[in-house]
Amino acid sequence: MIARFALAVGALALSTPLLAQEVTLKIAHFLPPAAPAQQKVLQPWCETLKKESAGRIACQMYPAMQLGGTPAQLVDQVKNGVADIVWTAPGYSAGRFPAIEAFELPFMVSNATSGNRAMWKYYQQNAQSEFAAFKVLAFMTDGGQATHTGKTEIKTAADWKGLKLRTSTRLGAKTLAALGGSPVAMPPAQVTEAIAKGVVDGAMGAWEVVLPTKLDEVAKFHVQPPAGQAFPSTTVLMVLMNKQKFDALPADLKAIIDKNSGAVLSESFGKVWDEENLTAHKKVLARGNKINEFSAADMEAMKKATAGVEQEWIKQVGEKGLDGKKLAAAARELAGQK
Repeated sequence: MIARFALAVGALALSTPLLAQEVTLKIAHFLPPAAPAQQKVLQPWCETLKKESAGRIACQMYPAMQLGGTPAQLVDQVKNGVADIVWTAPGYSAGRFPAIEAFELPFMVSNATSGNRAMWKYYQQNAQSEFAAFKVLAFMTDGGQATHTGKTEIKTAADWKGLKLRTSTRLGAKTLAALGGSPVAMPPAQVTEAIAKGVVDGAMGAWEVVLPTKLDEVAKFHVQPPAGQAFPSTTVLMVLMNKQKFDALPADLKAIIDKNSGAVLSESFGKVWDEENLTAHKKVLARGNKINEFSAADMEAMKKATAGVEQEWIKQVGEKGLDGKKLAAAARELAGQK
C-alpha cells in the first residue's frame, strides 16, 4: 500500500512539471510601446494566450529595439534566439525574401483588411519555402502608404519631382524614384526629427505610424489615393517566432499559439490598421493639417510611371530562379488589383 502510494506520488511529481510547464515569450519590435501594433494587437494576443493556457504562456515586450541592434537585424535576432518573437518587415532585409516582395510592388494594396487577408493567402501559396527557418505566426501589409510632407504640399503626380522622402522598402524606393522623388532610407524612429530638421521633405508611411511617432506634428500635408484605390507603395510586415522555441513547447501550448495565429492574427492587424487609419485622419485634420487625394488622371499617370518597377522586379527575381511574372500576377489577383 505504502509502496503503491509512493509510486503514485513519484509519478505525479514527474508529470507535474510537464503539465505546468511555463514559458515567457520575449517579443521585440521597432516601434514605440504606444504603437497600435503593441497596444491593440500583440498585447491582446498575449492576453489571449495567457488566458487559454491558464497562465502558462506569458509575454515580455521589447519595443523600440530595446534588445539592441537595428530593425534590419530583427530577423536574425529571432532566428538566433535573442528574441522569441519579432514583429518586423521582410523588406528591412533587402533581397533576403524575394518572393514575398511581390506585395510591395506599386499599387497593390488599398486597405489593410483585404490586403492582410490576401497577404496571408499569398504567403501560404507562394512563399513558405523562404521562411522555413522560422515559425511564421502572421503576415500582413501596412494597408498602404500615404505621403506625409512638412512644407511642400503634394496635389498632383507632378509634385513628387525632387522631393526627398523616407521610404521603408527597396521597392518603395524604386517606386518613389520612378515618380520623380529621391528616396532616403532611415529607421522609423528618426523620421520625425529628420523632417523637423529639413533632412528630408517627408515620408511615405502608413497612417498607423503617424500618431505614435508624432509625425503629424512636423508633417502638415498628407496625400493619398481616393478611397478604395491602391496606394503607390506598401510595406509587408510579419510576426516570426524562433522555430526551436516553438518546437520545444508542449503540444497543448503549440496548439494554443497555432489557434490564435495565422489568418486570425493577420486579420487582427488588418482590423486595427484600418481603425487607426480613420483615427489618424480625424486627429491630423483636427490639428489643422491638410489631406489631399489624387485625381483619377493622376492615379493613371503614376501607375504608368511606375510600371517599369514591376518589370525590373520580375527580371531580378527571375535571376534567383523565381517566376516573377507568375508571382506578381498571383499577388495582384489575390489583392484584387488585376
